[in-house]
Amino acid sequence: MLLGAAALLLAATLVGLVALWPGARPDRGPSQAFGGATLPAKVVRALDVRCPGPVAQRCRAIDVRPGAGADRGRMTRISLGPVGSVPALGGGDAVRVQATGAPVGTPGAERYAFADVDRHGALLWLTLAFAALVVALARWRGVLALVGFALSLLLVTRFLVPAILAGSPPLLVALVGSLAVMFATLGLTYGIAPASLAAALGIGATLGLAALLAHAWVAVAHLDGRGSEISVLLREQNTGLSLQGVVLAGMVVGALGVLADTGVTQASAVMALRRTNPELGAGAVYREAFAVGRDHLTATIHTLVLAYVGASLPLMLILSSANVPTADALNVQDVAEPIVATLVGSIALLASVPLTTGLAALLVARVPPAALAGGGHAHHH
Repeated sequence: MLLGAAALLLAATLVGLVALWPGARPDRGPSQAFGGATLPAKVVRALDVRCPGPVAQRCRAIDVRPGAGADRGRMTRISLGPVGSVPALGGGDAVRVQATGAPVGTPGAERYAFADVDRHGALLWLTLAFAALVVALARWRGVLALVGFALSLLLVTRFLVPAILAGSPPLLVALVGSLAVMFATLGLTYGIAPASLAAALGIGATLGLAALLAHAWVAVAHLDGRGSEISVLLREQNTGLSLQGVVLAGMVVGALGVLADTGVTQASAVMALRRTNPELGAGAVYREAFAVGRDHLTATIHTLVLAYVGASLPLMLILSSANVPTADALNVQDVAEPIVATLVGSIALLASVPLTTGLAALLVARVPPAALAGGGHAHHH
């Protein structure tokens, strides 16, 4: 029965992927968001010069050589602004620049504007270090975990985001996409085994609970997604997009990580207990595994809370420095959203421990211990 339920959930997920898969987006030409496309450039030197205007202050300018485009390798100057409000750049730094469109030879016009520091190299090296550590410590399972991670990113970038932009219901898209990520991760990392079967059902059920709670409380709290400048820009570029739906989708996707972690942990704990003492019945296995899950639950809720606090820290600092009263700060939409997301995720998390533990205990009570030998992979923190 549990296998049939998991098969139905997988079939529904596949049907949802096919039905909601976005078609080709119309070509809107080069993107002009955030100033348009950027080019790589290398800083030759930085200079402090007198700012134009009546106020005596120092401004920073940089001489750069673009690494692509019509002016590749040709040195050009870019004015940044007052020294105290611009990045500290020096010779050899990698940056990104944007063409201003000023014709060649226009007096006082700069052909390029500074966009940002080029972080591609730093991100690439950090990613490679992460992948190397995963493979070195987890070996073959680490390779499978990396494949699952890459597949999850592909599902987000090729399905979830384009489908929402194409006008599909964001909450439904997020639920289907999250279930697809769950199946891909469990299948690659843990294989088809009793632990992954119980975890899939527990995660799927509690993810649905998280979606229902998010849908209800976003409406009760009147979170319409219009709090930040990014949401305003998103609505301007996609007039038919539901910003409230985007908030809901973010809550569901955000809950998936902790629910998957807890579901796999509980299923693995049940399998390990059954293998260690085959004489334990379903009730005894459930009680022992639930005791493990209760301790893990506290730490996981702290993880969820701190993750949202970290993401909201800049806004919290702004509100605190402006002496905004706590009651007013909590009422700001950009603060209320992560609070609701944290509580919704935590409630789903509280439900996931008894549910997944119970499903796994029912399963192992009817599976010979020898069949669990290769099916449980302990989860450690």
